Amino acid sequence: MEINIPDVVAEVTAAFEQYEVALISNNLDVLDELFWHSPHTIRYGVNENLYGYKAISAFRKARGKVNLERVLMNTVITTYGEDFATANTEFERQETGKIGRQSQTWMRTSVGWRVVSAHVSFL
Repeated sequence: MEINIPDVVAEVTAAFEQYEVALISNNLDVLDELFWHSPHTIRYGVNENLYGYKAISAFRKARGKVNLERVLMNTVITTYGEDFATANTEFERQETGKIGRQSQTWMRTSVGWRVVSAHVSFL
């Protein structure tokens, strides 16, 4: 298995950046699109454990518009072959100064790169 094929890293980086823009702007359509539409998708959040795409989507809709402005630090994207990747980053919330971390597992699907597992927490 080849690690960090340049073209694959570029694809996952673009998907990760698209996710970040959607997160900060609270673009629910794009956020929903970028998660794998499967009952196997998992998202562990700061105060919630979400199992399945439907639970993740419902959480985002119920959360409403919140201030999600943040600055990313120490982002590491690693690809494994052509169809699997991880993205890990630290972030600082602009409003509160709180430091957090985020990890995502990405998988290439028939409709593009999708998050299949995610975790967000604060230090």
